[in-house]
Amino acid sequence: MNKPYLAFLIAFGIFGIINTELGVVGILPQISEHYQISASQAGLLVSSFALIIAIFGPVMTLFFSGLDRKNIMAMVLVVFAISNLICAFAPNYVALLLFRIAPAFLHPVYFSVAFAAAASSVPKEQSAQAVAKVFAGVSAGMVLGIPVISFIAEQFSLEVSFLFSASLNALAAGCIFCWVPSMPATEKLSFRAQLGVLRKPPLWFNIATACFILAALFAVYSYFAEYLAQVTTMDRKVISAMLIVFGISAVLGNLQAGKLLSKSVTKTTFFYPIILAMIYLLLFFAGTYTIPTIMLIILWGAVFASGLIISQTWLTSEATKAPEFSNSLFVSFGNLGVAIGSASGGWFLSELGTHHIVWSGVLFLTLAFLCIVLKIKIFDRHNLFAKA
Repeated sequence: MNKPYLAFLIAFGIFGIINTELGVVGILPQISEHYQISASQAGLLVSSFALIIAIFGPVMTLFFSGLDRKNIMAMVLVVFAISNLICAFAPNYVALLLFRIAPAFLHPVYFSVAFAAAASSVPKEQSAQAVAKVFAGVSAGMVLGIPVISFIAEQFSLEVSFLFSASLNALAAGCIFCWVPSMPATEKLSFRAQLGVLRKPPLWFNIATACFILAALFAVYSYFAEYLAQVTTMDRKVISAMLIVFGISAVLGNLQAGKLLSKSVTKTTFFYPIILAMIYLLLFFAGTYTIPTIMLIILWGAVFASGLIISQTWLTSEATKAPEFSNSLFVSFGNLGVAIGSASGGWFLSELGTHHIVWSGVLFLTLAFLCIVLKIKIFDRHNLFAKA
């Protein structure tokens, strides 16, 4: 089955899910006011969602393994649509929280199946590029989800913002139902066989690498606006524009990373922490100057997004016999990395100052690089820069 367009349809579903997951960040003040709750209570709508993904990702993916991938993706999107529809009319905060986090259990299922489905929709040598197209949906959702939902809530109402997310997920489900062909699993692996991949020592080096790279990404990106406001002294309108520039660059960076991974997974992964660390160091020394910082943001966005697909490909390359399960490991440990990185960046910000959050990112990149080097030296001594 060689249908490259399928990756874009699957990516649209990813965009809808990310829009639901992160879009709420932009409307937390309205939620606090509407339900008369504190900012920390409203924040549970974000943190509890991520926590469920991290804890239940592999378990839920195992449960749905072996089913037709098309049906799984459409079903998950329908659940997201229904959840948003109910949230639009939630009578109280408790109801909102419960129906908000309900689809989080299925979030990693869609991601895991989506990556595997995209990779299997094209010849093997093009699989990394197909997965990169799916990750473009992640980048677009991360960058556009927050401002779009915030704008809708501001211009219309909180209810309309949830209805927009519901419509987006319903549309994505319809697209997959109508245009994605049936994609039954070629063989159903037992739970034991899939869990068996965890016995591979190289896999744990790759898991640690992915976790540290995600931590490095979000240790700094989580405070993107704060850094530009305090260090570069940009105003809110310029910062909003920089978020858009960052997002456009991120989408393009994903696609370029897919091409590099098609040539060599090991070489691309090996050099990634070095390149991102250099960008962080340049940001530290040039962050007080507007023009250099804008130029760095363009490069940062492309390299930031590349880290997502590079981490995913590096982790799953050690568990090719259980693609959905290995993808769920990436989603879970990736979310763990996001949580660790954000917390670490927050500590650096509060203890050392906003300008120094980049050192948190450099710290995690150093740990990631050590994991990569150790994995190569121990298990791939004679195959340092081999293709795939």
